[in-house]
Amino acid sequence: MAYTTIDDPSAYFQTALYTGNEDTNAITFSGNSDMQPDLVWVKDRTGTNWHTTFDSTRGVNKALYPSENDDEYTTTGGLTAFNSDGFTLGAHDNQNYDTNAFVSWNWKCNGGTTASNSDGSTTSTVQANTTAGFSIVTWTSAGATNVGHGLGVAPNLIIIKARNAAENWLVGSDEIVWTKRIRLNLDSASATSSAFGQAPTSSIFYCSPASSSYNYVAYCFAEKQGYSKFGSYTGNGNADGAFVHTGFKPAWIMIKQTNSTGSWTIHDTKRGAINPIDEDLFANLNSAESDNDVEKDILSNGFKLRASHSAVNGDGSTYIYMAFAESPFVSSKGVPCTAR
Repeated sequence: MAYTTIDDPSAYFQTALYTGNEDTNAITFSGNSDMQPDLVWVKDRTGTNWHTTFDSTRGVNKALYPSENDDEYTTTGGLTAFNSDGFTLGAHDNQNYDTNAFVSWNWKCNGGTTASNSDGSTTSTVQANTTAGFSIVTWTSAGATNVGHGLGVAPNLIIIKARNAAENWLVGSDEIVWTKRIRLNLDSASATSSAFGQAPTSSIFYCSPASSSYNYVAYCFAEKQGYSKFGSYTGNGNADGAFVHTGFKPAWIMIKQTNSTGSWTIHDTKRGAINPIDEDLFANLNSAESDNDVEKDILSNGFKLRASHSAVNGDGSTYIYMAFAESPFVSSKGVPCTAR
């Protein structure tokens, strides 16, 4: 079996740092590959502006807020273009406040090209990248239903948001089982729910929304060896914390405690260039970047917790994580990556 099919993860995921200017602001990526993003997630590192996401299926200026339950908002001067190797912002403070430091996390899907999908009991609009294991799905709810996702394999993790309602974000995962759900915009533990109901298949996922009149968007992720991992681990409450094997050197990690309250902690290697990394942002909070003693080492084949903080390493606590690669542990040609 090949080590990976993705030798250069920067073709499908990149982190970019930039400074706001409250004017037209073209952000160019610095990865090995040029990458036109289809999902852009922005956070003000200096201030308390909300997390904001844009995607090329819903279109530029259509904002959703991971830290809030607000419905979709059409911004004036938000994201104005998905470019061949980056994106362009307008003057909106939330994504481009003058002189503030920002971070953006960016995923490639299918260049904004969508197709109608009738695999489920309701027709969905799907933009899919089967190589990277990522699809963006939109549909109008008809009550409890199943929805085509276009990945060709069962997704390991799905994030859903109602676009026209103030409704909490839904996260379903293999690791918390599909009879439970967790909220991206809250710090609450996982809870039994019929929101997903049962595990997705290679063609559909199940969804039982709060209303039959809402429009939804889902971000579906399937693991790809050497590029992405959606797993779980148990904390030990020790500064010599658990080692989590991903099979690659991570570029981005998001962690959530599932058996108790705790924020969604996000680390990336652009903001944290030296081990241990401790530049913290939290998906469910609009707070500025801080050092909250949730350190971890980024290694050539995973990450190791270096703090006893309950957000990432409480004794006996359970955690789920999402991770995307900077480089595979071993390339398709058998070349190993180096540690930091």
